[in-house]
Amino acid sequence: MRSEDEAPESRHERLHTMERRGFLKTAGISAGLATLMGADSFRGIEAAVNDVSDLTPWQAARDEAFWSEVKQAFTVSRTLINLDNGYTCPQPRVVTEAVVRYIWEQEQGPYGSFVQKARDQVVTVKRSLARLIGSSPEEIAIVRNTTEALKTVLYGVPLGPGDEVLTTTHDYSSMVSALENRVKQEGIKLVQAPVPLPAQSMDDLEGIFERAITPKTRLILLSHITYTTGQVFPVRRICDLAHRHGIEVVVDGAHAVGQLDFNISDLDCDYYGTSLHKWLSAPKGTGLLYMKREHIEKIEPIYGVYTSRRFNARTSMRKYESVGTVSYAPYLAIGEAIAFHNAIGPKRKEERLRYLKNHWAERLGKHARINVYTPTASEMSCCIAGVGIEGIDPTGMRDYLWDEHQIRTSRGRYMGEDYSQQWVRITPNLYTTLSELDYFCEVMEDLANNGVPEPYASYRPDPRMLRR
Repeated sequence: MRSEDEAPESRHERLHTMERRGFLKTAGISAGLATLMGADSFRGIEAAVNDVSDLTPWQAARDEAFWSEVKQAFTVSRTLINLDNGYTCPQPRVVTEAVVRYIWEQEQGPYGSFVQKARDQVVTVKRSLARLIGSSPEEIAIVRNTTEALKTVLYGVPLGPGDEVLTTTHDYSSMVSALENRVKQEGIKLVQAPVPLPAQSMDDLEGIFERAITPKTRLILLSHITYTTGQVFPVRRICDLAHRHGIEVVVDGAHAVGQLDFNISDLDCDYYGTSLHKWLSAPKGTGLLYMKREHIEKIEPIYGVYTSRRFNARTSMRKYESVGTVSYAPYLAIGEAIAFHNAIGPKRKEERLRYLKNHWAERLGKHARINVYTPTASEMSCCIAGVGIEGIDPTGMRDYLWDEHQIRTSRGRYMGEDYSQQWVRITPNLYTTLSELDYFCEVMEDLANNGVPEPYASYRPDPRMLRR
């Protein structure tokens, strides 16, 4: 548990001070847009930020008056409790209105004319993204999601028969499937190391990879934050370990950008993919691919060789952005999402998300029949956590929570052939209230004490949901 004497805002957050102060201008709020969305609400956020500017991020995370102001920036329905923000996060109103504004703009004339202008504007957005994640604009490509970003790498890295790719039992199934395709087609070997639930320390997590590396290991696929339980991995330590053995590292950062305050350059990974429509709350269908400069030429685009007169298609990250005709409106509105994120403060936001997770996880973790599969230590997790109840199938629990209480969670999950570890994933967000989390806890405690009613009690583990 952190103390209230924790150091003030991080260096990364201080770099955004000017952007926060000029939020209304940076977000591109026109007079017409202000009429639609209410610029006063964002002036309220700026005023609220000023009110907590003397607090550490840890202290600000517990200032309910401040977060009450932030909640007003979202248009979410209060007729339900959405604890499935890990799928995609709702956009704040300023982002939604920006998408609409850019769509109207692109529909007002020849699309070709709009595209010429939009390409220049996307360059500006890319510079903002590079500042956000701590990289060079020449090392990133704007793509549609984490899957597109990482499959570009996993299918593009040169591997031969017998070469090993090391990952874990908690890495995303779509990425694992891509590697399994290469196992069948090219004869590579896939190694999935088991991860304890919950892990006890960062040393333990590093040791998983250290013990699994062999002379044939050529690539490591590593989740920055696992999508299963929200376990944070010591990425820099594992990258250093891998590089000492001449191994490249690709990081699945689907849940890290916008949730954790960090710089990719500090991780020293070779490749990094993320979905901006998750914790950054950018428009749906926006993502990012990062790649060290020295790897760009050897990784071909997933859709084949690309040629262009506008840039060097061999050495430019822009070759990964060519997927045919797309709507530029979501890409342009990434800028508003970044401005909103920076207005709140990256470290302040991270601490609030962690506080929300710990609010419910620490309470439920005290119940004898409830298992929380995610550590609550600050360096080990942030907002995502997995929770299960002994003797209750997680899919039945998920459906009961939704059907009977309108509490949305992620689908049930099992680990192990005996189904001994089973949980649902809980992911609140900035707009989530403490009272909503308290109600969720009350429902879970009632289930643990009295069991789940029929027909939910008749659910049985589905072998298709077992992990390798």
